[in-house]
Amino acid sequence: MKKAIVITGVSSGIGYALANAFARKGYRVFGSVRKPEDAQTLQTQYPDLFEPLVFDVTNHPAIDKEAARVAKLLNGSKLAGLINNAGLAVTGALLELPINDFKRQFEVNVFGLIKVTQAFLPMLGASLHTKGKPGRIINISSAAGQIGFPFMSPYCGSKHAVEGISESLRRELMHLGIKVIIVGPTAIKTPIWDKEGAEVPEESLKGLFGKQINNFIKFFAKSGKRGMPADKFASRVLAIFELNQPNVRYAISANPWTEWRMPRYLPAGMVDNKLQVALNR
Repeated sequence: MKKAIVITGVSSGIGYALANAFARKGYRVFGSVRKPEDAQTLQTQYPDLFEPLVFDVTNHPAIDKEAARVAKLLNGSKLAGLINNAGLAVTGALLELPINDFKRQFEVNVFGLIKVTQAFLPMLGASLHTKGKPGRIINISSAAGQIGFPFMSPYCGSKHAVEGISESLRRELMHLGIKVIIVGPTAIKTPIWDKEGAEVPEESLKGLFGKQINNFIKFFAKSGKRGMPADKFASRVLAIFELNQPNVRYAISANPWTEWRMPRYLPAGMVDNKLQVALNR
């Protein structure tokens, strides 16, 4: 039987690239989409290897329903893996963002990830009734899981939470042989960068933080357009997934010095000063 893997959020971007990479390698891919039509391209490319799971990660009954269907299809065999990729990014000044925007951010990036993990963990080996080698989990975090960016407090907070939850979960599952791996990319080149500032409310762009937000959006858009191609990122994730002894965390970047090492390891005050200059020029 082909190795099977569940990947969330495969309709576009990173998720689509991941589903494509694993299917091309011969994995049976169960990929979550919010609408059946979002799965048509992958179904056409891989009719025998791709199976859509129709759920939004905030719809917990739908997740349970599709998990039960996957368990039935596996017929007692284990999943080789789960990649929690689905997510979104809420941006704006903390002062001006409605609390519901923060709740929406955490419902998708954190509580959705938790629910999906709970639903599929028995099929990864957290059960007395499955057979085969224990599976592994890859949680797609971000550089923002360890670095705080201005005007991204909801997103950074959610990714910091994902990293903390992943650390705890890894240690809970060690005795079962289920590995939990955090992958934290910096900028990945996807179509989202063609819509500079699309998610920032117009009033924020004209308000107290307008100049700083506009400059930050331009900086991020520029970083994204020179970021790592999604297919190259997916190939890196596939290689990590297949390692016998993977590390507990990987930072993946096309520009590691400027996007990861400098903000991560230089003194915080120095980084703050550079940001201050960039945001107010």
